[in-house]
Amino acid sequence: MTRKIISTDKAPQAIGTYSQAVQVGSTVYLSGQIPLVPETMELVEGDMRVQITRVFDNLKAVAEAANGSLADIAKLNIYLTDLSHFPLVNEVMAEYFSEPYPARAAVGVAQLPKDSLVEMDAVMELDH
Repeated sequence: MTRKIISTDKAPQAIGTYSQAVQVGSTVYLSGQIPLVPETMELVEGDMRVQITRVFDNLKAVAEAANGSLADIAKLNIYLTDLSHFPLVNEVMAEYFSEPYPARAAVGVAQLPKDSLVEMDAVMELDH
């Protein structure tokens, strides 16, 4: 199977040796997104809710660039430097997803790129 590289200027550009997403067949692997503002490549200013929202907006932009949507995400991985933010992630996620929800993991980590407090990556399955 061929690999298709997904790229959009509506999400932050890669800050390393990776692609925003890679499609293999009908599966799209979305790279980790932190709360970077695409236009400035700086972390969004604001509280944790604003940061989580920015991450979901970034994932949404990459999903749409692959001709999908957040509803097509089969697996979502969430990385938090402070697991006490887990209930807030659930609250914000409910604004972006409806049932059936994707499979998901939430992992506490010591540090994330650019000292972000949250990062998410995903696997999306396209039916079309």
